[in-house]
Amino acid sequence: MNSKGMTDLVLKIENLVVHYETEDGIVEAVNGIDLQLERKRVLGLVGETGAGKTTTALAILNLVPDPPGVIKSGRIIVNGKDILNQDIKELERIRGKDVSMIFQDPMTSLNPVFTVGEQIAESIMLHEEVSKREAYERARELLELVGIPQDRADEYPHQFSGGMKQRALIAIALACRPKLLIADEPTTALDVTIQAQVLEVMAEIKEKYETSMIMITHDLGIVAETCDMVAVMYAGKIVEQGTLKDVFNNTKHPYTEGLFNCIPKINDRKAELIPIPGLMPDPTNLSRGCAFAPRCSYVMKECHERPVELKRINDTHMVACHAYDIQDFHIRRRVGKR
Repeated sequence: MNSKGMTDLVLKIENLVVHYETEDGIVEAVNGIDLQLERKRVLGLVGETGAGKTTTALAILNLVPDPPGVIKSGRIIVNGKDILNQDIKELERIRGKDVSMIFQDPMTSLNPVFTVGEQIAESIMLHEEVSKREAYERARELLELVGIPQDRADEYPHQFSGGMKQRALIAIALACRPKLLIADEPTTALDVTIQAQVLEVMAEIKEKYETSMIMITHDLGIVAETCDMVAVMYAGKIVEQGTLKDVFNNTKHPYTEGLFNCIPKINDRKAELIPIPGLMPDPTNLSRGCAFAPRCSYVMKECHERPVELKRINDTHMVACHAYDIQDFHIRRRVGKR
């Protein structure tokens, strides 16, 4: 990466490993991932439930629940600050100001005994030296920004629909104009029309505040609409990573191919969907080889025996698959372009 790219980095993750140490065993939730995100870019973090996406997001905020969660190794640099080496007071300053998160369930993320305006204003007052009146006025403006009339700031969460609650959470996350916004399945509980409105709001915010975003989702349609970069996770590892064009038009990993095969084809309504056979592996008993091997239609003997690492296909595209020889990039199998 060039010097300009380095100065534009909002997030850098190196060799992040996160385990949950329980009575039933050690859950290997995140197993050595590396990520970078530049200013004003949107990264789609894709994968099935249990892939490690939310744990990665919580680690970025240093909010992995301890116990049972333990960050075993790694570095996380957000806006030039080493998140894993900060004390509690500094972390409180960083959360909301440098990095914010929109959590998965809007129905339970708002406090029912305070008005929505008060909850947005509280976030502003925590990070900025402003009066309560100024913070509340900012809260009203933020509601307007996310498509909610200002006068509804005086209402309580139970008076809001699901879509309005989600937009209110976006307003709280944006209250102090963070450099990085993490959205964990931000449209899961919403109908299609409201989904589109929420995604439009987030796109406008990215342009207005030059915010970088991580969009955690299992919906490849949302990724196609909102993201510049894509990282596909499986069993706590990134198995394919690249630009949107790399991953969508030049798919390399069999798991990514399987995800695409599960999507209905608009130009061929009679085409059968091809599900990925089997289930995600038990995270307390991961094999030493490729975790996807038991479900892979291209599996070879070495897939069960030898650990797999990310290999570079080009300057922006990487894949973790034994089918690609790192020395001469000889491709022993090629997933068809879509």
